[in-house]
Amino acid sequence: MTTAGRWMTAMEKIRDAEQARDELNDALRAAGVCLPSLSLDAASCTGPVPLTLIELGRCNVATARALAAAVRPDGLGAAR
Repeated sequence: MTTAGRWMTAMEKIRDAEQARDELNDALRAAGVCLPSLSLDAASCTGPVPLTLIELGRCNVATARALAAAVRPDGLGAAR
């Protein structure tokens, strides 16, 4: 694979990760959850073959409970 081909692949991976981050953010917000530090992990996006990890970041206790409630299949455990 040429350098240009690798670069395009890296850029496509980063764009895909950005889209996944945005989809996750939209879904969380629809469930009433806001992760203020949701972003791409910059270090994982470097190099010729980036891993493109999504950083979920920190949240407060209320947000952690809201997130737990949102991902439970039965909807039990809503924030107290």
